Amino acid sequence: MGMFTSINIAATGMSAERLRSDVISNNIANATTTRTQEGGAFKKSSVVFTPVADSYPQWNTPFTPSSIDNGPGKGVKVLEIVKDTSEGTYVYDPQHPDAIKSGPHAGYVEYPNVNIVNEMVDLIAASRAYEANATVVDGAKDMFSAALDISK
Repeated sequence: MGMFTSINIAATGMSAERLRSDVISNNIANATTTRTQEGGAFKKSSVVFTPVADSYPQWNTPFTPSSIDNGPGKGVKVLEIVKDTSEGTYVYDPQHPDAIKSGPHAGYVEYPNVNIVNEMVDLIAASRAYEANATVVDGAKDMFSAALDISK
């Protein structure tokens, strides 16, 4: 295990949470967009994370939990950004330029499937996770500084 491993792991988390914040911000910004280039109302996006596993663990201790198959991980990465294809809410407004012209929803306008409250909760969670990873980096920096002071 290298000296900067903890910083590298925390950096992967910070990068992933930053992208998650960007996606959530895009969802909030388009919460009332009824027309997109693809056609139809905006569909919210979500970020899917996956662990960066170390297939060759460099260290193992008697205290390593047995539930960790391949030893300690190397952080997290974004696997994909997925669109939520569920329907949005329908509001009756036949004068709206994006109103559905025919069919069972004639006269209704489909609004995005974005729930602002849920998005704000997710944004706060992403912000807290980013802060937690930044705290890890600060702690590692302080530990390295203390180690250098010992050598004086």
